[in-house]
Amino acid sequence: MTEELDKKDWRTRLHVIIFEADTRAGKLFDVMLIFSIFISVIVTMLTTVDTIEVKWHNELKIAEWVLTILFTIEYILRIIALRRPKRYIVSRLGLIDLMAFLPTYLELFMKGSKYFSVIRVFRLIRIFRILKLVPYVKQLEYLRRALYQSRRKILVFAMMVLSMVVILGSFMYLIEGADNGFTSIPRSIYWAVVTLTTVGYGDISPQTVLGQFLASIVMLLGYAIIAVPTGLISVEMSKSIDQIMNTQSCPDCGFSKHDTDAKFCKICGKKLN
Repeated sequence: MTEELDKKDWRTRLHVIIFEADTRAGKLFDVMLIFSIFISVIVTMLTTVDTIEVKWHNELKIAEWVLTILFTIEYILRIIALRRPKRYIVSRLGLIDLMAFLPTYLELFMKGSKYFSVIRVFRLIRIFRILKLVPYVKQLEYLRRALYQSRRKILVFAMMVLSMVVILGSFMYLIEGADNGFTSIPRSIYWAVVTLTTVGYGDISPQTVLGQFLASIVMLLGYAIIAVPTGLISVEMSKSIDQIMNTQSCPDCGFSKHDTDAKFCKICGKKLN
């Protein structure tokens, strides 16, 4: 009985350190993990620079394997810390964690291994789950909820912009024609996208007075459009500002988006640590 209790306490402590960030050990673990992720991404980028890769090949290879082993150990510890690890393994976060080290092992068995180095850059995505540290958790949750709540409005806005560039591109094709570089409607739509987003590559430009007048309108519309999605998200953020979350993670299913005063998991009903 005592051994089972000790084992349970050890597992609970491991869960608090790995999945939560409101303790000193949890914060230290997350900071070390962030540092490791940044180092691994830098190593991956350096391996694509021929001059550096040739000179420091062995050192970069050793660094990559050390980091891969560390990420593998971390992944195994995450599985051990959960009572029902299957939920974590098949979840988005679990798959992202798996991709942090799997490409390096695949290189041992598959040809074209150099192309797997690109996949390692996905490790950087893990930063977003590590930034659950207390100073950031509220702001991240505000932004997530605002984006989710305004998703339909943003979709409608995106469809409106898409329709606008198709119409404007078609008009410009009729006005300018192939002689001035607008050889087809798709190419004219490309010009409308570049102009409306205020990028302005200059590879295609209207030559007629009417075409330049339409281009001026498109440019002004581009500045006006920028403010729309910002306003949509800002409104939703103001609505969710009073919904406070914490860093507690359920030791049973791994769910981590609980209210500050939550005592039990809203997904599985298990008591929180």
